[in-house]
Amino acid sequence: MSSIAAYYAGKNVLITGATGFMGKVLLEKLLRSCPEVKAIYILVRPKAGQSTQERTADMIKCKLFDQVGEDCPDFEEKIIPVSAELTQPHLAISPDDAKRLLSCINIVFHCAATVRFDEPLKYALQLNVMATQQLLVLARQMQYLEAFIHISTAYANCNRRYIEEIIYPPPVEPKKLIDSVEWMDESIIQEITPKLIGDRPNTYTYTKALAEYVVQQESSNMNIGIIRPSIVGASWQEPFPGWIDNFNGPSGLFIAAGKGILRTMRATNDAVADLIPVDVVVNLTLAAGWYTAVHRPKTTLVYNCTTGGINPFHWGEIEYHVVSSFKRNPLEQAFRRPNANITSNYLINQYWITVSHKAPALVYDFYLKLTGRKPRMMRIFNRLHKSMLLLEYFSSQSWEWTSDNVNMLMGQLSPEDRRVRTFHRALLS
Repeated sequence: MSSIAAYYAGKNVLITGATGFMGKVLLEKLLRSCPEVKAIYILVRPKAGQSTQERTADMIKCKLFDQVGEDCPDFEEKIIPVSAELTQPHLAISPDDAKRLLSCINIVFHCAATVRFDEPLKYALQLNVMATQQLLVLARQMQYLEAFIHISTAYANCNRRYIEEIIYPPPVEPKKLIDSVEWMDESIIQEITPKLIGDRPNTYTYTKALAEYVVQQESSNMNIGIIRPSIVGASWQEPFPGWIDNFNGPSGLFIAAGKGILRTMRATNDAVADLIPVDVVVNLTLAAGWYTAVHRPKTTLVYNCTTGGINPFHWGEIEYHVVSSFKRNPLEQAFRRPNANITSNYLINQYWITVSHKAPALVYDFYLKLTGRKPRMMRIFNRLHKSMLLLEYFSSQSWEWTSDNVNMLMGQLSPEDRRVRTFHRALLS
């Protein structure tokens, strides 16, 4: 057994955001690679008339859990859903459930967040900052807590070009901002949001920076680690290559290109596309949890989980790889033959949007109307253009991240852990 698997044996783990993309992969990897883990508690919000138990049951039917189901047929017995709502006071956890968590949890993985770039500031604050603060208050009372791992983003400090593995001063005191927006009308908050976020591109990166500072404030007498992944994409190897459960961000654009819908994208060819597979992030997260609990670093360690400084891949290369991949492996029901053009020129991009996107969409929607069907292509293209606009900030420039703590953690792994935790090979290969 690896040192990491041995550590998690007999442990009670709490995961927030377990129904999200990364949370699901973390849950699966923990169950599969650490089969002796005692129990995994997951905070789940009742949704669309489904109870927490029903949502959990639906989640584990996903193909993602097929392998762990073969290895450990009774794995679902170790998953214990806890009803919670992270935007509510005390996370809306019942007194009985809170008492249970306080008496047994050994390690917390805080993955929950809203990752929408255009989220209204008040909601982004509630979920990314206030929920983190409340979870830390709860964690502080846990009798047997050994580590608290917070998932941030490498772009929390994207207003800097050189980003070290440290927590930077916040753009504003979080408590003062939270107190201010509590009484403000939504229209006022929306009006002042651009001034508040300043040189950050959106409310997501802004509130994740605030959350890191909140974690630092609460870190006294707690063993805390912060993981900063860059742009998280489909799995590299585990539990099988290419798994993804949503089409947000670049993954959605790649699929759109594969279906022949997306023909042009604005990006700087020599800018680094810092994409990181979700299983690499999860392996680093579990390793950081082990290291934080066992070695108890004197300060909060930040891990920049990025590839640009070690194994750079540029946006200009994406055009070739995406098109050639989908030509070799065409998608079903494609709109047209895959072909993509990446340009940094605004006017050229607008020309190709008009010629290659809007004009074909109008023609196709007209055809759908003539045949008695509902037009849909222009709506699809409008959503696609909105996604591309939100991504432009990240596809038009590069950042440099240090990775000393990640390299240190690599050096701490035993040979068996190096085999099981693939993050070091992914970053270097």
